[in-house]
This record gives sequence, structure tokens and C-alpha cells, in this order.
Amino acid sequence: MPIRSPIKHCRNCGTAVVYRIPDDGDTHERAVCPACDTIHYENPLNVVGTVPYLGDKVLLCKRNIEPRWGKWTLPAGFMELNETTEQGAARETHEEAGAQIEMEGLFTVLSVPRVGQVHLFYRARLLSDVFDPGYETIEARLFTEEEIPWEEIAFRTVRETLEQFFRDRAAGHFGVHTLDIV
Repeated sequence: MPIRSPIKHCRNCGTAVVYRIPDDGDTHERAVCPACDTIHYENPLNVVGTVPYLGDKVLLCKRNIEPRWGKWTLPAGFMELNETTEQGAARETHEEAGAQIEMEGLFTVLSVPRVGQVHLFYRARLLSDVFDPGYETIEARLFTEEEIPWEEIAFRTVRETLEQFFRDRAAGHFGVHTLDIV
């Protein structure tokens, strides 16, 4: 089952593409234009977000959009063109939670090949406990580890990131963690 709709027409000339292994030594089937020979590559999307924290609490957002409406998540979303991963994570945190943050280091990189995504989460220190959530969020709220509604977490990448955050916090130092979710 394809992750996204397959490419049907060449972006350069509009001719219907064919899927085949290009003649340039490539090893993957690609959308190739039979008229102008343009090879169209389909790459994963980047999802960027933060683990906003204040003291021993983290900020979660209750989703007001599908998928997973009504479930809790870290503020995150698709990276936009012309922004860095850090800028995208900060933008998503502002858009979804209305939170004022100070960005810290990259924290988790999670590959999710079945949906063609890579999720990158940064640690972010909250500068205030006042939030102004955007339309994608029903509620933005701080939780201690014990208060987190673990059964209501929207995505496995968020759960894995939260669990690692609390492990690192307990150990007294934060690293950068990678995980493949297959």
C-alpha cells in the first residue's frame, strides 16, 4: 500500500510517468518521465517538535485534529520549506501550544519508514506556564511523569520520546537518541 498517492505526471513537462528502475545505475523503482527523462524522487517527510519542560513537568497538547483527535501529544508537525529543523520545531510549539520557549539540544530522531516520516524532537525549556493554544489544540497542559495520560498518547514516537526524556532526567544528563519504529 503506497504511503502517498503515486506521482502520475512529470512536474517538468506534464507527460504521464512510468515506474521503473532508472538506467543510471539506481536500484529503486522511481517515477520516470518517458518524454524528458526526469527522475522524480519521493523522500520521507520530516516531522519536527519539542519536549517543552518546566521544572519536573512537560507540556502536552490535546489534539483538535485528525489523526488521533482528542489524544495527547507533544507539539510537533511537518517541517516547512525554508526553515531549519529547529526553527520548525519552535514554530510548531508556538502554533500548537502558544508556548514561549528557549530551544535546547536535539533529543530524539525517530525513523518511521512505514509512513515515510522522520520525527525530530528538541528539548525546550518553557519560559512561562501561560499557554495560548492554536486551533489544532483543544488544551495545552503541564504534566509530571506520574500524571501523563499514557494510554491517551497519540503517537508511538511521542511516547518513546517522553519515556526517554524521563529516563535521561532521572539519570541527570540528556543525550541524543535514535530509534527505528518498524
